[in-house]
Amino acid sequence: MHFASRVTQISALALGIAGVLACGQAQASGFQLKENSVKATGRAYAGSGAAAGDASVVINNPAAMTLFDSIDLSYEVDAGGTDAFGTPLRGGDGGDAGDLAAVPALSAIFPIGDTGLTFGAAVSAPFGLKTEYDRDWVGRYHAVESDVRIIDLNLALSLDVTDRFSVGAGVILERAEVTLSNAIDFGSSVCRPSAATGGLPPPFCLPIGGNTYGPQQNDGFAVIEGEDNGFGWTAGLHWRPTDSLSIGLSHRSEVDLELEGEADFTVPANVAPILAVGAPGQFVDTDVVAKLTTPSITTLSAAWQVNERFALMADVSATDWHSLRTIDIDYASPQPNTTEPYDWDDTMFYSVGGEFALSEAFTLRAGLAYDETPVPDDTRTPRLPDNDRNWISLGLTWAPSEALEVSAAYTRIIVDDPKLDIVSTSGSRLVGEAEGSANILGVSAQYRF
Repeated sequence: MHFASRVTQISALALGIAGVLACGQAQASGFQLKENSVKATGRAYAGSGAAAGDASVVINNPAAMTLFDSIDLSYEVDAGGTDAFGTPLRGGDGGDAGDLAAVPALSAIFPIGDTGLTFGAAVSAPFGLKTEYDRDWVGRYHAVESDVRIIDLNLALSLDVTDRFSVGAGVILERAEVTLSNAIDFGSSVCRPSAATGGLPPPFCLPIGGNTYGPQQNDGFAVIEGEDNGFGWTAGLHWRPTDSLSIGLSHRSEVDLELEGEADFTVPANVAPILAVGAPGQFVDTDVVAKLTTPSITTLSAAWQVNERFALMADVSATDWHSLRTIDIDYASPQPNTTEPYDWDDTMFYSVGGEFALSEAFTLRAGLAYDETPVPDDTRTPRLPDNDRNWISLGLTWAPSEALEVSAAYTRIIVDDPKLDIVSTSGSRLVGEAEGSANILGVSAQYRF
């Protein structure tokens, strides 16, 4: 019936599981996290796959073979808009959607006798985000909570082919857990005019005394949770053409995930009977499946030991976000499956940095980086508005002995103010601008046995 077709326009994308992919995160572009080494953080990840003395090469380049980074993310949105009937959206500004979060990064390297083989193991978080707006904010139909946790276990093996050239490869076991939520404007959907009602809203929505139906008057809520495990691989080359120059090339594969979980709908009591007649079996708690492919990443690194005390590093990294074209959501209930286009672009990350040894015990680091966004303007959402960003990094290592090192780093990430102009599947349009930044604080320890 006509009413059912109107209701189904509040599709799963309004519920948000695909929104994770449009959010990005505040550390690297898209929803990539680079925070797997405090030393590398201090030089803006310049030389991440070539610099010596950092166990995180298990992750960044297995041929070149710490504990938490703390990320303080801030995102505030200044926006307004209209609902499906052109009425101004009601609600607050959502508050600061960012939060303080820890990113795990633990690595270990084990040389295997005099064989030229080295085994490495690492735990890292290559992708993820955490933002949450107030439940009654003006953009509630687009996003409230976005919590994406992707953790990798990396196992790698390297071989010294010669004294100056080594190769490496590894496997990745990836675990993904996603929780996403947003409000649903059922009032706009059930009151939308149709040919069946003569181009007018249904009779129960007409402005007659006691009317309790209408845009922004009958908000529901949806929470979607999903999880999955996937496998991928890494490979790399490490070459030292001279005693002072190192070059690394590494590749991380795509990882295919099929998130399985549940959709939990909260429907207003006065709307539920209408849905039961006009859209039977829809907007009920049900199982869901959504496919997600995390992108491949290729990185070229170089480190030049200018003299005994000073070294320069650089990185160029390409992330193949073209793997994210659409997100398809499959419901076990009669709710129609949905397809959302994203058409993300491949991106580049550029960084330069350096290290200066003040003494045998203290080393200073600094670096700058530029990171492109994969998100086109017309697919940017408030779950975490993404745009091009600039990094400024500082770091320090204290080595009280030959075996023990303690490192600390700070990075300030400044995001170009992203603009928003997006329509939800319930017909509301959100227009505005976001202001974002992140502070990354890291402390790690490295011990050589």
